Amino acid sequence: MAGPYFIGMDVGTSGVKALLLDQDQIVVADASAPLTVSRPSEGWSEQDPADWVAACDHCLCQLRDTAPAAMGRVAGIGLSGQMHGATCLDGQGTVIRPSILWNDTRAHAQAAAMDADPAFRAISGNVVFPGFTAPKLAWMRDHEPGAFGKVDKVLLPKDYVRYWLTGQMVAEMSDASGTSWLDVGARDWSDTLLAKTGLSRQHMPDLVEGSDVSGTVKPDMADRWGLPRGVVVAGGAGDNAAAACGLGTVTDGQAFLSLGTSGVLFAANDGYRPDAQTAVHTFCHALPNQWHQMGVILSASDALTWFSGIVGHSPATLTGALGGDLRAPGGVQFLPYLSGERTPHNDSAARGAFTGLTHGSDLASMTHAVLQGVGFALRDCNAALSATGTQVSSCLVTGGGANSDYWLTLLATQLNIPLQVPENADLGAAHGAARLAMVAAGANAADIMTAPNIARNVNPAADLVADYETAYQQYRALYPALKAVP
Repeated sequence: MAGPYFIGMDVGTSGVKALLLDQDQIVVADASAPLTVSRPSEGWSEQDPADWVAACDHCLCQLRDTAPAAMGRVAGIGLSGQMHGATCLDGQGTVIRPSILWNDTRAHAQAAAMDADPAFRAISGNVVFPGFTAPKLAWMRDHEPGAFGKVDKVLLPKDYVRYWLTGQMVAEMSDASGTSWLDVGARDWSDTLLAKTGLSRQHMPDLVEGSDVSGTVKPDMADRWGLPRGVVVAGGAGDNAAAACGLGTVTDGQAFLSLGTSGVLFAANDGYRPDAQTAVHTFCHALPNQWHQMGVILSASDALTWFSGIVGHSPATLTGALGGDLRAPGGVQFLPYLSGERTPHNDSAARGAFTGLTHGSDLASMTHAVLQGVGFALRDCNAALSATGTQVSSCLVTGGGANSDYWLTLLATQLNIPLQVPENADLGAAHGAARLAMVAAGANAADIMTAPNIARNVNPAADLVADYETAYQQYRALYPALKAVP
């Protein structure tokens, strides 16, 4: 059996996914394991890092059992993961408390206080969102001083998995960009911002680029999974930057739209273009000397999942009932702020709402309103990106929501740009992580980070673009109007 082989592993919120690729990027085997989220209080979202380790071990054992010969020729592992999670370790490397996740909003007051300090936006290039890492440590300082006093290192979720794999405490630029401690332009920790949280550089892991080597798999663990000794572990990437690597969205002008639990409009940049007032995320990319921008909404396919639970029909049933032809915008509007919102409002207290309901409103009109509301929220993201000077003229689309042709046509019409659907549904974060492992093992990034083959193009419904523009202007008026209601 030819080699070498590479593993990409994505530590998501709902599960871990692992892919085993050959040198031609063909998937030889895959594995997955579920994860659950604990919500001990309103607005809280936590996971036990031990569950990440158990899920990763399960996936690697699955790969070993499925493709033992290929596992014996693995040359590199790449890691991707959910961003922003505060995973705090003491001086012995023991986890102090459950990790506080990206969609946890308890630190909204601390985030607001930090964001009011001009240094944070000036140095990090970003709004300090409640879901970012730094305000969570400030919350611990204020509410759990005993735990805060024990903190020796703060790791992001995938970097805790790296520590388990290699024994090294290392982070990389794309994930670190979402902490509010990184000088994103300089690609280095900011001593100034760390000090404002009562921390120092000594509390942070070392930094590498996502395509660099961060360590090697520990010998006993290599033996457990049938790996050779000395397998390198790449720096990897935060989930969206890893997905961009999987989709080849790594150079200026390329973009993708992710319809996962949250929604992301991602654009690659060849320079650093911060504009924090737009609430656009400006982060380092996983490759050296590259950056990216993202408009982020907190409830995308999650909004449809929520609605399906309310009405007792699956998301596929709901979208299928809308038929094949795109409907004109109706009188019912939906604000998808079920967990607050990031771009463009930076409002953790924002809440979802239906408006325009009448006796004639039926299940189909409400389903359409949910899809439309998510699309208009992504249109807000595109407007915010445009305000920074980043223009998205077309983009790839990925995520579970991309399985609905109706929703894709609606989105293309709302954004008034063509969307491209890749042939291979596996070109996500785990695939991008494996690509980073290939580069860390010696491959040329330009040869590896190529765009996928396109299965189909989805164009805007030209006859409805103007109608959806009118409906969008009505949508934009809803948030400030409802925010004024006590």
